[in-house]
Amino acid sequence: MEKEIRALKARKNAVIMAHNYQPLAIQALADVVGDSLELAVKAKEAKADLIVICGVRFMAETAKILNPERKVIIPVEDAGCPLADFLTPDLIREARQRYPDAAVVVYVNSTAESKALADITCTSANAVRVVGSLSNTTILFGPDANLAAYVQRELPEKTIIPISPGGHCYVHTGFTLADVEAARKKGGMVVCHPECLPEVQEKADLIASTGGMVRGAADGDEPWSVFTEREMVSRLRVLYPGRVFYEKPEAVCADMKKISLADLQQALDREEHEIVLSPEVMDRARRAIERMIAVGA
Repeated sequence: MEKEIRALKARKNAVIMAHNYQPLAIQALADVVGDSLELAVKAKEAKADLIVICGVRFMAETAKILNPERKVIIPVEDAGCPLADFLTPDLIREARQRYPDAAVVVYVNSTAESKALADITCTSANAVRVVGSLSNTTILFGPDANLAAYVQRELPEKTIIPISPGGHCYVHTGFTLADVEAARKKGGMVVCHPECLPEVQEKADLIASTGGMVRGAADGDEPWSVFTEREMVSRLRVLYPGRVFYEKPEAVCADMKKISLADLQQALDREEHEIVLSPEVMDRARRAIERMIAVGA
C-alpha cells in the first residue's frame, strides 16, 4: 500500500502534507510534516497539481485559501476540529458590535467563514507575535480561551477578550496539575502546548507549539514530559532517538486519527474529498492569513 501511495503521488504530481498529530505511518509518507503554521506556509508555496492534507478540515481549507489554483483534498471528509466549532461568524459579528475599536484575531483552528471575518489570524506558534504587532489595545480572540490567556500573560499591556469564553481543545484541557506532579516525579522538563489550562501553563518549564517543540528538543538531553497530543511524542522520538520523551496515553485527538493508509490511497486515486469554498470567503480569509504570514516573515 505504501508503494502504491508513492506511485500515485508521483503520477498525480501530488504533495502530501501531514500534521504532527497524524499517525506515524501517515507522517512517513508525507513530503511535509509540521504544525499549522508550517503547513500553511508550505501550502502557499506548493507547485504540485494536487495538495493532499492529512490533518483536519480547517488545515485543508487554509491550504485551499492560500493556493486557490491548486486542487486540495482531505482523505476523510468528516475529520473536523471540535475546538473550531466553538467559534461562529455570528459570535464574531456580535463581539465586533460590542467592541468596535478592537482588532479581531482568529486562531487558525477555525472555519474558513470565521477566518474571513478576522483582521488577522494566528497559530499557537505566533499568537504572541501577531497580537503584539497590532496597534489596537483591545483584542477579540477566538476560539481558544486558553491560548487567549497565554497571550494575555505574555502581553499584559493588551486587553485580550475571548470571543468564545468556553472555547477549548478537549485533548489539551485533559492535562491537569496532577499530571504536572506525576511528571515532576519522573524528572526532566514539563513542556506544554498553549492550549493547555492556564494553571498547567504556569507550572510548565516550557510552553510551545508542536513546531516549537520540534525545534526546542534539538537542545539539551534531559527527559521531557510532553503535554499535547500523544503522536507528537512519537514524532519527537523519531527525530531525537537518543532522548527520553513521556506522553499521556489518553491524550488522543480522535479526528486526527481518522485518516488511514487506505483512506490516503483512495483519496489519491480518486482525488477526493475536494475542498470547495466560495471566492468571497477565500479572498477575505486569505487577507487575514497572509497578514499573519507577513508578520512572521
